[in-house]
Amino acid sequence: MENINRHIEHTLLKQDAKKEDFIKLFKEAKEHNFLGVCINPNYVSLAKKELEGTDVKIVTVVGFPLGANKSEVKAFETQKAIEDGADEIDMVLNVTALKDKDYNFVLNDIKTVKNACGTRPLKVILETDLLEKTEIKKACELCIEAKADFVKTSTGFVKGGVGAKAEDVKLMFDTVSPYGLKVKASGGIRDKEAAIKMLEAGAERLGTSSGVKIVEQ
Repeated sequence: MENINRHIEHTLLKQDAKKEDFIKLFKEAKEHNFLGVCINPNYVSLAKKELEGTDVKIVTVVGFPLGANKSEVKAFETQKAIEDGADEIDMVLNVTALKDKDYNFVLNDIKTVKNACGTRPLKVILETDLLEKTEIKKACELCIEAKADFVKTSTGFVKGGVGAKAEDVKLMFDTVSPYGLKVKASGGIRDKEAAIKMLEAGAERLGTSSGVKIVEQ
């Protein structure tokens, strides 16, 4: 597959990552012309400095990794990240509220963050490892209603979780694509074969820490 690098958000969300690891990530993103980097909010300003003059998008996460922060806190995180230079926001959906069928809460949670994003794209992380197929579909429908820009599979932080699965990506794509939303597959994408499988299932973006390995295979 051509230009697979232009689908990749080169990702580093590890709790024990050091500054030198982020510098390396940014260097690799420039070398391989990745579409973006995905990092925790505290390192957005560093990314802005290191990626200045490039078209590498700076993506950050809010309400990460559990999605259980108050909506106002997610919105505040979003505003601060944008002030620091974030181009896109990946928020974690409140899984408990979804499972409790508190759909108004989920909808308003997403709307609150989308409002804080302004013109910047919002991706909503569903955490598919924790959801039934009907819950994945419902979450996608709420994202459509809230006018999010992407639905995303996973944080990659669920213990024992698989992460992105092609069947889930296809379900998400089939649900949201008629309404103009796109899909980001993330979690467990460690080689080119897995990456291609996700793109063929309908993913537009790939969140992976194995970007260099994928493009070099």
